[in-house]
Amino acid sequence: MYESIKNFNKQFKYEPIIENASKLVRKNRVVVAGMGGSELAAMLMKDNYPETDFILNRNYGLPRLGNDKLKDSLIIASSYSGNTEETIDAFNTAITKGLALAVITTGGKLLELAQQNNVSYIQIPNTGIQPRMAIGYSTLALLKIAGKDDILNEISKLSSTLNPFDYENSGRELAKKLHNKIPVVYASKLNSALAYIWKIKLNETGKIPAFYNIFPELNHNEMTGFSAQESTKHLSNNFACVLLKDSDDDPRISRRMEMLARLYQERRIETHEVVLGDANRLFKIFSTTIIADWTSFYIAESYGVDPEQIPMVEEFKKMIG
Repeated sequence: MYESIKNFNKQFKYEPIIENASKLVRKNRVVVAGMGGSELAAMLMKDNYPETDFILNRNYGLPRLGNDKLKDSLIIASSYSGNTEETIDAFNTAITKGLALAVITTGGKLLELAQQNNVSYIQIPNTGIQPRMAIGYSTLALLKIAGKDDILNEISKLSSTLNPFDYENSGRELAKKLHNKIPVVYASKLNSALAYIWKIKLNETGKIPAFYNIFPELNHNEMTGFSAQESTKHLSNNFACVLLKDSDDDPRISRRMEMLARLYQERRIETHEVVLGDANRLFKIFSTTIIADWTSFYIAESYGVDPEQIPMVEEFKKMIG
């Protein structure tokens, strides 16, 4: 895991190649069928580049868009392992319906299906890392298939401008503060994908419960769960809030963050800030995911658990057959 984090920026040197490129039919709407770490790239692009209509499908089959909209969509089946049950089902559904289809994977059954059905695909490098750590590779592949060459050219610069070691101390220090706490990560709607990524890194790498929510909606419901009355403060005190603060946020959202932090601190709920800085959008996104990686890694270390493997997921897969 340590090696995966420290070498993360090298993923942006990767130059994806579309196999069966003549079969690729691009559409204005892109439906990405993926689960877990294989969907993270699409989440980030959906939040930060709304000019492309990205739709996430985290389920069996395809989303209920209606046949006309599905016909006007490019379906991208994305599975790092190539063996994700839900994604294979989405692929088969798209084939049955005769939809525009492409695949992103390292191999497995999905690669076999793409080759057998003469479907366009990108085979991303299989370096032995976990899917959640391959977000650089999967983002590049997604942008290539979607035809976003301008963003692709910009993101490739991160291989030289982004240094994971610059964020190690920040992650280590935050991990110390979050020890023996259940993190709840809050961000603006703009950064909802980042907040979700923080949550799953804390879950999968740190092996701890963690949750996320977004402003302003959480001000209308979730925060009342932390009102810390005398009879419930023993529950609230188990949590710590992590605020992802961004200069690109609406000033009204920034003020909401400040006021919420004050309310939580008055109720003895620890609140910590992660500031995204003033760099360009892509740098902000991926530098912040690196902080999440370091934080989760050092949390795992503090509890003496394996930060790499996810045995409970594997156990569950065996249980459902």
